[in-house]
Amino acid sequence: MKFSMDSFKGAWSAMSTPLTCDGRVDSDALGKLVDHQIKLGIKGLFLAGTAGEGPFLPDRERLRLAELTVRYVANRIPVAMQITDNSAERMIENLERYQDRGIDIAVIAPPFFQLAADRGDFIYDLYKQVIDASQIPVGLYNRGKYSSVYVPPEVLGRLLDDPKVILCKDSASQPDFTEAIMAARARRNGTLAVLTGNEFDCVTYLKAGYDGVLFGGGCFNGAYAAEMCRLACAGKYDEAQTLQEHLVEVMHKVFGGKNIACWMAGQKELMVRLNVFNTAKTYLNYQLTEECSRMIDEVIRDEKDWLLK
Repeated sequence: MKFSMDSFKGAWSAMSTPLTCDGRVDSDALGKLVDHQIKLGIKGLFLAGTAGEGPFLPDRERLRLAELTVRYVANRIPVAMQITDNSAERMIENLERYQDRGIDIAVIAPPFFQLAADRGDFIYDLYKQVIDASQIPVGLYNRGKYSSVYVPPEVLGRLLDDPKVILCKDSASQPDFTEAIMAARARRNGTLAVLTGNEFDCVTYLKAGYDGVLFGGGCFNGAYAAEMCRLACAGKYDEAQTLQEHLVEVMHKVFGGKNIACWMAGQKELMVRLNVFNTAKTYLNYQLTEECSRMIDEVIRDEKDWLLK
C-alpha cells in the first residue's frame, strides 16, 4: 500500500501472533485481531518481532502470518515484518519471501548470533547488504545492550542515513542511542520516523521528539498508547504521564507483576478472555499463575472501555 510519513505519528503494534493448539497461525483469530487493533487506534502493524514470536515460528507459519495479515488489513494500515537472521544472505532470502507477500516495510534487528561482530565495519556492511537488496522501505529495530549482538550508536546512526531506511524502532532506553537516532532524524529532514518501544516510559521519548510508539502489548494497550501519543502531540505531557502511570499498573497485572513473570502467557490469556484469540498457545515458556489470572479478570472488569473500542 502507499502510505505517508504521517502513518508513524501515533501508536503501532508489535503484534502478538495468535496460534492454534498445534502451534499454527490461527487464521480466524488473526482476522479478529487485525480488526480489533484498528478499532483501538493502531496505525501500523509490526509482524514477527519478539512479541510476535517471529524467531520461534517455522518458516511456513511466518509466510502464512505475512499473507493472512496483508489480506485482512486490506490496505487500511501499513504492515511491517521482521526479517532478521544470522547472515545477510539469510536475511535477503527472508526479505524476498515476505516482500512478495505484500508487506510494506522490512525490519532488520541485530542478528541472533555472530562471532567477532565488533570487528571493523562487519555489522554495518551486513545491514547495508540487506538494505541495498530490498525492493521495499526498510526499518531498523534497535535493542541496544539488550540485544545478543550489539550495534553501536554511531553504526546505527550511519545506517539511519540511508534514504531507503524510513523507520527506527528504539527499545534501547539509552541516552547515547537517543542522541544518535534524533541526530539522524534531523539530518533526514522528515523522511525518517522514530518510534519508541518502551511501553513503561514512552512519554520521555515522545517529549524528546519521537514520532510515536511501537508496543509489544499493542494488541490490548493500543488505545492507551494512541491517547498518550495524542496528548503528547498536543503538549499535554502531564496528562500523558498520568495515563502512562496507569497503563504501567495495568501491564503489571497482565504480565504477572513487576518481574513480568507471566508476560506472553498473560497477554495471550487476556486476548482469549476478550474473545479475540481462541487459545493462549505460545512458543515461549511463560506460565500463567493463579494470581495473574485473577488480575486479568480485574483488568477486564475495570478497563473495559480501554480494551474494547
